[in-house]
Amino acid sequence: MNVRLLPYEVADGPGNMARDEILLQTAVDNQIASLRFYGWSEATVSLGYFQPAAVRWSDRRLMHLPWVRRPTGGGTLVHDREVTYALALPPQSGWQAEGRWIVRMHDMVRAALGGLGARQLRLVEELRPSGAGLCFQQHSFGDLLSDGSKVAGSAQRKHRQALLQHGGILLAQSPHTPFLPGLQELEGVSVNAAQVQEAVAAEFAKTTGWAITPGAWTEDERRAAAQLIAVKYRSAWWNERR
Repeated sequence: MNVRLLPYEVADGPGNMARDEILLQTAVDNQIASLRFYGWSEATVSLGYFQPAAVRWSDRRLMHLPWVRRPTGGGTLVHDREVTYALALPPQSGWQAEGRWIVRMHDMVRAALGGLGARQLRLVEELRPSGAGLCFQQHSFGDLLSDGSKVAGSAQRKHRQALLQHGGILLAQSPHTPFLPGLQELEGVSVNAAQVQEAVAAEFAKTTGWAITPGAWTEDERRAAAQLIAVKYRSAWWNERR
């Protein structure tokens, strides 16, 4: 089984969410599994699919940041000093047969970051809702913690049984969320996006036994992403629908 590894890139919120949705559609239409890592061109708030748009006004530090609604559920995220990943798997059972992918992926991230010097990471084994507004202030089963603070969380969406999972790995504390420490503060480890991508992709291949093959977006995917950016992820009907 082969997984296409797309090049690391940086984009704004609409661009990143459109590209993730295209990965899911490619998994459905062409039975291609894809993995990508990416960054954000500026600090950006993302809301889960079911959240009201007004929630972004609940914190004065965040209310003037650009924002976008994700195609997945979950809580409010501030994407800044992080590496984000997206994994898309086709609907066939061979791709999705082994357990919960959030736990599985976070365990791979834990092992990969351990190889980069982050030694105190553990997976959450029970739900601990906090009532806090931001996703990284809440702990769900399978989240990745260091010293009690969340450093990696993920969300999912399924479409015609294909799976999209994307999530953030918090590298360092953002000035927009000074109450959320990252790997640098918690583990004393300074790593960059390239190191994280290389380590996680290698651990992914080792754990799954699947081949990781560098690939590129097709022209059809690029055109479809551009259309989604224009008609969906930059539009009020999508972002302010709740």
